[in-house]
Amino acid sequence: MLEGKAIVGETDMLHTMQKAALHLAAKALDIFEATESTDIAQFIKKDFDRVYGPGWQCVVGTDFSSCVTHCHGCFIHFCVGSLAILLFRGAVNQAKEANLFPTFEALDA
Repeated sequence: MLEGKAIVGETDMLHTMQKAALHLAAKALDIFEATESTDIAQFIKKDFDRVYGPGWQCVVGTDFSSCVTHCHGCFIHFCVGSLAILLFRGAVNQAKEANLFPTFEALDA
C-alpha cells in the first residue's frame, strides 16, 4: 500500500484528508504509469474537487519548485519514490478577494 511508501514533506491537512490524498495517489499510480504525471495530477485534482469542493490544484513530477498560496488546512506535499506530489486548494472566489487589495491605479494616486 502507498501509505507505507509515501514520505510526507509538508502538510497542514487534517489526518483524514492526508489519508485521502495518499489513497488517491496510490489509486492513480495503479491506473497510470509514473511517467504520466499530467494524468495522475488530473485524477487527484478532480476527485478532491468532487469530494472537498472546487479550487484544488495538483502538481506531479520528479523535478519542480513551487511557491503557492493556499487555504489553511488544504496543503500537502509528499513523495513516492522519485515522484513528488503537491496538492493544495487555492482561492475559490478570486473576484471577492480581488477587492481586498488596491489596484495599481489606486497606488499611483
